[in-house]
Amino acid sequence: MRIVTYEFNGEIYSGVIKSNFVVPFAEFFGENVTTLEFINSAKDDIIDTINKKIKDIENICSKVNAENVKLLSPIHIPFRNVFCLGKNYHDHIKELAGFTGTGEVPTHPVYFTKTAYPPVGPCDNINLNQDATKCLDYEVELGIIVGKKGRNIKKEEAYSYIFGYTIINDVSAREVQKNHSQWFKGKSLDGTCPIGPHIVTKDEIADVNNLNIKSTVNGELRQNSNTKNMIFDIPFIISQLSQGLTLYPGDIIATGTPSGVGQGFDPPKYLKKGDIVNCEIESIGNLVNVVS
Repeated sequence: MRIVTYEFNGEIYSGVIKSNFVVPFAEFFGENVTTLEFINSAKDDIIDTINKKIKDIENICSKVNAENVKLLSPIHIPFRNVFCLGKNYHDHIKELAGFTGTGEVPTHPVYFTKTAYPPVGPCDNINLNQDATKCLDYEVELGIIVGKKGRNIKKEEAYSYIFGYTIINDVSAREVQKNHSQWFKGKSLDGTCPIGPHIVTKDEIADVNNLNIKSTVNGELRQNSNTKNMIFDIPFIISQLSQGLTLYPGDIIATGTPSGVGQGFDPPKYLKKGDIVNCEIESIGNLVNVVS
C-alpha cells in the first residue's frame, strides 16, 4: 500500500494511491483521516482490508485521478523533528573527509535532527535560501516511518515497529553546517526537507537492506549505491536510537546518504536555481523537486 497526502479542490486529504488514482481514507473510515491518525490506528487487518478493497479500484466512486491533485509531504506536518543519521555510508565519509575534518568511520551512529516545517512534498520546490547560504547541497536518503510506540527495542523486534518507508532529500547548507559545532541549523533552513512521494508500507518491501538508491541533478547521475552499504543497518538504528528514547507512531528516521553529494566534487557542484533534483529508491519511487 502507498499512502499519500494531497490537495484537491483547496482541501487536504490523506489516502491511498494506486493505478494513477488516489482514494481518500474517508472511503474506508467514513471520515477524513490524516496519515498520522491512520498510522496510529493501522493494524494488519485494516491494511489487509484496504488492500483488498482497492484491488477493485475502478468501482470506487471516491477515487480521483492523481493528475488532478497536488501531492504533499505524506506526513504533511510531522509532530516532531526528523531523526537523522550522519556518516552512515563508508564512501560518503571518505568523500567529505576534508570538509568534516575526519575520515574515521564512527563506532556509534551520528545522530542529529532536522526540521520538516514548512513541509516540502513532491510537487513543492526546494528553497535556495540565497540570503543564508551559497552552498546548498542534496542528499538522497531512505526514510523509516515508525508504526508503534517503543522504547529499548530489541534488534530482533525492530521491524515490528516499522510502518513503512519513504524517500527524504536531506538538503544541506554546507557552510552553515560547518560554521556550527552542531549540524541542526545547516540542515534546517526553510524548505529544505523534501519527503515523499508517498509512504510504502513495509509489507511491500522484500528486503529494505538491499535497495538501489541514487540521485540525479538535471539528469546527471550523482549518487548511486545500495542500502546494503549502510554502516549501521535498520534493526541496529531502531534499537540503538530507542535506548532510553521513546519512538512514537509517525516518527521519521533518515538513514544517511551515500557518496556523490555536491560537496564531494572538485570543484563542488552545489544546487542552483532551476536545478531538478531526482531522488530515487528502488521499490519506493522517485522524489523530484525543483530548486527555486
